[in-house]
Amino acid sequence: MKRAVLMICDGTRADMIGPEWTPNLWRMRESACVFENHRSVFPSTTRTTAASIATGCLPGRHGLEGNCVALDDGSGLQAYSVGPAEFRDKLRAVTGRTLRVPTLAERLKDHGGGAVYSNVSPGAAYFHDPDGYGYMYHRAGSFGPGLVPLTDSRHQVISHDNAGDALLSERFCQEMLGAGDQAPAYGVLWICDPDHTQHATPLGSPDHLAALAVADACAGQVFDRVQELNARGQDILLLMGADHGHETVGSVLALNEKLVEAGFKASLDSRDVVVASNGLSAHIYMSDAAKSRLPQLIPYLWGLPEIDQVFAGDNLKRLGHRTDTALAISVTTQRSDDANEFGIAGISTAIEDPLHKDTRLGCGQHGGLGPFEQHPFMMAVGGGFAPGSRHAGETAAIDLAPTVLRHLGQDWDGMDGAPLGSFATRS
Repeated sequence: MKRAVLMICDGTRADMIGPEWTPNLWRMRESACVFENHRSVFPSTTRTTAASIATGCLPGRHGLEGNCVALDDGSGLQAYSVGPAEFRDKLRAVTGRTLRVPTLAERLKDHGGGAVYSNVSPGAAYFHDPDGYGYMYHRAGSFGPGLVPLTDSRHQVISHDNAGDALLSERFCQEMLGAGDQAPAYGVLWICDPDHTQHATPLGSPDHLAALAVADACAGQVFDRVQELNARGQDILLLMGADHGHETVGSVLALNEKLVEAGFKASLDSRDVVVASNGLSAHIYMSDAAKSRLPQLIPYLWGLPEIDQVFAGDNLKRLGHRTDTALAISVTTQRSDDANEFGIAGISTAIEDPLHKDTRLGCGQHGGLGPFEQHPFMMAVGGGFAPGSRHAGETAAIDLAPTVLRHLGQDWDGMDGAPLGSFATRS
């Protein structure tokens, strides 16, 4: 029986993989096809990328536009964090659905099924399978098919840190990789570190490297188990990688306040123009009446020294977003390749976010188009990928779902991505 396994070490940029910091991932390269030009989506946030990985589609197709989005529940636009467990139900109540396209869990429900083991935010976990076609194991609530709550021993409350990651990885190896033919055809293990620690400590600091070491140990455990099973004759495809990278927060822009001062918003809480921060970028949502201000707002944003790029219309579409919704503009911030105090390159401006507390000066953040946050690592073992090979072409998060479906003998029609190339140049 063919199976596919995806493991995500949240927030791990590709240049952090090396023999000193990540010896297990480094040795895995000898048995893997390494995708050297792998990218996230925009914004490079966990919740958006999780939905893109689950659906093989860009944000404009699946509808989860960022870690923070704006919805109109009948009283005007309001910013919401996608992270809380209740957001899934809020999105369904406001829009009549969750994601706009099928997930892997839905596509595989009659073809071996799927299971997700996650230690990130509830929103990032639940949007792998928001409508309950498979199994979901998460500290905020675990569910079986039909979103039936699992309240027995199958629901395990673990800590949201690297200690919890280690426990979840052990469970994944025991259940997903230890149940033989009884295991689902597709399994996801998504650990929270090093992302969780990077938001709170400087990149390259001792605390960060300690968290990275735990993530590496978890990855090594999964890799060794898959290798063992494949050596016994099983046919498991292992995709090992990250959803995005990180850069260091060098300054913070209070964009919402700027728009009030410039007269584009009546007040910080007004619902006609809403800033939804995604860390190193932001979406700006506008009501139909407010869109008459676009011709003045766009050049104003270009004139802010902290802003690097402004995307609207066709430029926003090229980033993978729709242009027929309240999402009118996306902006990214100024950055440099300068190094922080620990020698890690990439310093960026973040956009103030009242809904999240993960932006700290001198620590890690993501969400924009910076080269380090947009270059997570990705490797494939088994499934016909040549051991020790390298793939130099551009790949992306939207390519993972088609790769899983190809391995499992299913179609990937309707997806924006394509299966990762099986042919690569041996290093």
